[in-house]
Amino acid sequence: MWVMWLPVLWRKEAEMEILIDGQYYDRSEAKISVFDHGLLYGDGVFEGIRIYNKRIFELEAHIRRLYESAHSIALEIPIPREKMIRQTIETVRRNGLVDGYIRLVVTRGEGDLGLNPIKCPKASYFIIASNIQMYPEEAYTHGLKIITCSTRRNEHQTINGNVKSLNYLNNIMAALELRSAGVSEGLMLTTGGFVCECTADNFFMVNNGCLWTPDPATGALRGITRMVVMRLARQMGIEVHEGFYTLHDVYSADECFLTGTGAEVAPIVEVDLRSIGDGAPGPITRGLIDVFRAYARAPESGTPVYED
Repeated sequence: MWVMWLPVLWRKEAEMEILIDGQYYDRSEAKISVFDHGLLYGDGVFEGIRIYNKRIFELEAHIRRLYESAHSIALEIPIPREKMIRQTIETVRRNGLVDGYIRLVVTRGEGDLGLNPIKCPKASYFIIASNIQMYPEEAYTHGLKIITCSTRRNEHQTINGNVKSLNYLNNIMAALELRSAGVSEGLMLTTGGFVCECTADNFFMVNNGCLWTPDPATGALRGITRMVVMRLARQMGIEVHEGFYTLHDVYSADECFLTGTGAEVAPIVEVDLRSIGDGAPGPITRGLIDVFRAYARAPESGTPVYED
C-alpha cells in the first residue's frame, strides 16, 4: 500500500522560519491562540503550493483562489494580494528551498468560544515553507488502485466545494475508508451518485482520445493542477470536457488519472477491483505526466524566488 503524500518537515526546527501575521518565528516558537476560530471551528481557508526549481508554481493562481475562497465566506484577509505574494516568496527564500511545498493558511482569527464570527475582530494568517514527500515513482510507472468511498461529497449548496476551507472532515472521513482497503486513494461521489473527486485530488477519465472530468458544479474543487493539465491537454490537441458522470463511465473508461498539488498527474489502473483499460497507465496519461513535469520546471510555470 502506498501512503498518501503529506508535507514532511525535514529541516531542523531551529532552521525553519514560519511567518505568522507578518513576523517570522522558529518552528518551536510558531504558535496560534487556542481561541482561534480556525482551530475551534475550521473557520478559514488555505492553499497548498509547490516549489519547483526555485520557482513557486502558479503562485498568482493560488493567491487568486485564496482570496476568492475568503471572500466567499466573508473573511477579510488582513493584507493585500501583492503583499501576500511578496511574503510567500520571502518565506521560501528564508528557508532556502529549491523544491518543496508551501502551506498558506488564513483563519478567522482569535475570538471567544462562541460560534459567531463577528466576535473575531481580525483574521490571522501564517505561511509554512518546507519539503514534501510524494507517491513513490513506481506509482507513476505501474499506476494506482483506488476504491469508491461510501462517504459522499458535501453538497455544494451547503458547503461549496470551490471554497478551499480548513474544514476537510468530509474528505478525512472518506480517507479513513482507505485504511482497510489497501489502497492509497478513494473516489467520492455526490449524494446523487455522480463522480466528484478523490479524497485529496481531482479525477480525470480518458475515452475515445478525449479527457472527461467532473464539472465543478458537482462540488469538485477547481484544482490548480487540474486547470494546468486541462490547458496542457488542449495545447496537445486533446479535447477536454467537464460534465456529470457515473461509475459506469469510470469502469468503462480507456484510462483514468488523478491530479493534485502533491500527486501531480498520477495514473489509475484499477477502480473497485475493475481494471481500467488494459490495467496499465495509458498513452495519454503517460504523455500528460511528461508534459506536466516539463512545464512544472519551465520558467513560465511560476514566480522566481531568487534573483539570478
